Amino acid sequence: QVQLVESGGGLVQAGGSLRLSCAASGLTFTNYMMGWFRQAPGKEREFVAAISRSGGDTWYADSVKGRFTISRDNAKNTVYLHMNSLKPEDTADYYCAARHGVLLYYNPVNYSYWGQGTQVTVSS
Repeated sequence: QVQLVESGGGLVQAGGSLRLSCAASGLTFTNYMMGWFRQAPGKEREFVAAISRSGGDTWYADSVKGRFTISRDNAKNTVYLHMNSLKPEDTADYYCAARHGVLLYYNPVNYSYWGQGTQVTVSS
């Protein structure tokens, strides 16, 4: 049974930082591209960042480029999202997801497995 478990969310002031983690089990981690998505209340789920199986390639939404960094530790079956210079508009539930392939990495429908989400709230 595949499980993706996010952690690290919380309340932070604008300009602050958080590191989200997503621990994967029940799958061969190195076979999967990993992504982070977020969903704010009343809005659709949106792409945040993705990382290739080896970690050699990364992709970011324009809204987080230069502030967020995605990384993975294949020895620990874990993917991370380092978030700096947080803004109130970053407030959302953050989800990690896993998929085969890389095409259309920004489209959530292409991801096979999802975590339960972790809440991030940025106060102004």
